[in-house]
Amino acid sequence: MTKDRLIKRLTWYYPAELSGAITFSGCFLLVLIVFPFRDTLFLLYGLAVFSFVLWQGQYYWKLKLRGLKGTAIDQQKSLALFRNAKQINLVLIAFIPVVLLVQIRLSGGDIQLLGYAIAANVMGILEHVNYYIRQLMIDNEYDLRYLLRYKRLKIPSLVKDLRDGRI
Repeated sequence: MTKDRLIKRLTWYYPAELSGAITFSGCFLLVLIVFPFRDTLFLLYGLAVFSFVLWQGQYYWKLKLRGLKGTAIDQQKSLALFRNAKQINLVLIAFIPVVLLVQIRLSGGDIQLLGYAIAANVMGILEHVNYYIRQLMIDNEYDLRYLLRYKRLKIPSLVKDLRDGRI
């Protein structure tokens, strides 16, 4: 993809990621206000993990767009932020079963909104995979062509940038 095409794509893609981060952060607040905490801990945890990774993603695309447009970026600071965020994500993901067990204990086994809670936690894991392991999102013809040609998912841009030491 050419630089101009990538800038054009990121011009709409970055705000879309930002709106997702805002939306799911808002869902967290809504659940916290509407439902008792003890009944929705697992759902809240999943929404928090999912939102946390979405905020990382939107920030990455924001930095990427700025860099492509020629705006100076503190490369080392940005790379350190994403390396640290990746480690935090892994810790948060590792605690998902613990939070589920705590939720079962608090609610006596009657977990409200269990399907939503499972979905939120799985989405947090998948979003981490999408940014830090394998690109799960196939939203343009180039990604689809790559998948059809090589029969595997692409390495995410963030992984390449972390490896190459630049954003």
